[in-house]
Amino acid sequence: MSDEQPVRLHCFAHSGEYGSAFDHWEQNVGPGVTPIPVLLPGYGARRSEPRVTTHEALLAEVLPLFTGPDTGPFALYGHGLGALAAFFVTRSLHEAGLPGPAFLAVGACPPPDVPCELPDARGTTDSELLALLDSKGAVPPQSDEGVLRRAMLPMLRAELELAHDLQEAACRPSTAGPLTTPLLVVSSQCNPLAPPEIADGWGRWTTGPARLRTVPGRHFFVRGRELPRLVGRACRVAGRLVQEPFPVG
Repeated sequence: MSDEQPVRLHCFAHSGEYGSAFDHWEQNVGPGVTPIPVLLPGYGARRSEPRVTTHEALLAEVLPLFTGPDTGPFALYGHGLGALAAFFVTRSLHEAGLPGPAFLAVGACPPPDVPCELPDARGTTDSELLALLDSKGAVPPQSDEGVLRRAMLPMLRAELELAHDLQEAACRPSTAGPLTTPLLVVSSQCNPLAPPEIADGWGRWTTGPARLRTVPGRHFFVRGRELPRLVGRACRVAGRLVQEPFPVG
């Protein structure tokens, strides 16, 4: 891809992250791909800003990234909650008649029409919320209960509100019909939230080509090397979509 523009890979993080899960991606996606973590309000350098909890607020923050002057091909990857965000951004670009990603990749997340096994944060105590998230493997492995209670639970509550709102909004009929965007779905056999047999249902959400791939790990396989290598290969194909189909793997 030396004569082609690099593919910009915008990455949406899972709950409890602001993008550090993608720190190692630049070294693992391979040539011709530029990973760009999407930093939302309430995280990292924007930690003092109110977190978004609705799809309207998310779009107000994120859509300007994709509506400026054309700077070449781009793709989206979303992990966990980030998968719902990346999907909804893709659908919103489609509905607005704007250029969308060359492909959309989602990981560690059931499709929107599958009932969410995570709780509505507005109806649970801290202990109940922490216990349920831990039972689903959705608590970052380096965390402990004390740290979560002091720092992460308010963040997780806001993210669960956003997840429920995105899921409900995604299930409403689109004004522009179904997506035609190529879709890469990534799962792991050990992910209790979205094992391959559930993750495969994402194929119903586009009329374009959809591919399911599995990688090692549980919910946080985003931290391994296999996922960025897989998505990087897809990005290099995406840079040549006019000439080539969308095989991945």
